[in-house]
Amino acid sequence: TPLYSSAASDVYKRQGGIILREIQVSEITKTVRQMCMDAAYHLPKDIYEGLKKGRETEESPVGCIVLDQIIKNAEIADAEDRPYCQDTGMTLVFVEVGQDVHFVGGDLKEAINEGVAQGYVEGYLRKSVVAEPLFNRKNTQNNTPAIIYIDIVPGDKVEINVELKGFGSENKSDVAMLVPADGVEGVKNAVLEIVKHAGPNPCPPIVLGVGIGGTMDQAAVMSKKALLRDISTPHKDPEYAKLEEEILEMVNKTGIGPQLGGTTTCIGVNIEWGATHIAGLPVAVTIMCHAARHKHVVL
Repeated sequence: TPLYSSAASDVYKRQGGIILREIQVSEITKTVRQMCMDAAYHLPKDIYEGLKKGRETEESPVGCIVLDQIIKNAEIADAEDRPYCQDTGMTLVFVEVGQDVHFVGGDLKEAINEGVAQGYVEGYLRKSVVAEPLFNRKNTQNNTPAIIYIDIVPGDKVEINVELKGFGSENKSDVAMLVPADGVEGVKNAVLEIVKHAGPNPCPPIVLGVGIGGTMDQAAVMSKKALLRDISTPHKDPEYAKLEEEILEMVNKTGIGPQLGGTTTCIGVNIEWGATHIAGLPVAVTIMCHAARHKHVVL
């Protein structure tokens, strides 16, 4: 059983009348290393249960066979500590840092990338990152650099989310820049068109992260963060929870199904929203394949 210990980091020092919690960046490296491996090997419980629920309601005989294979694959990966999918993704790391935390011993981002490198090399995970995207696509050999988002929040805790983003599904994600007049129906239609355009290419059953509002780039980040929420937990706002249900129903009526057609195209829709301009209604859709892998730790 992996351990995420912060014992070595529980050092508090008074600086200028303020008590700060000191955390060695080596603790961050150790934690991220383990999180990468755990995320790759062990499908989150809500995703696993979502796949099983989809199997119970799937109407296509071929779709049932595909779902049986996907579920069996998840069970083997979990039992044997093997990657759930050969594409172990590009590593996204979301970090919420308490403002009363002081990191010592090095650079935080370097420590995160070192943890990713160790996790992918020592965990025998496929390395899929190229250093430069266009003219010299040379593999970095350790899946770094990661995509890192850092937010400062109250308190003395550090919350880390690691998301392994496969690119078969990432390549089919998209942003629609709507106008306010498009309204709720415009949002639903935009999401549906993105899913229909993707077809079976993102390896369904999929999970949809939808970001509404902000700017083009912020909507995309919100859609990534949305994928971290348990798919069995609806949005806390009842209007957005209803919209999640409506989009899920619409997507599952497309007939795309699990790989080869059926009624289980999507097992979860999570929406996050943010303030936006009076003239805009950005909608970002991040499609996640059935390998919806992520891990959450608080230090």
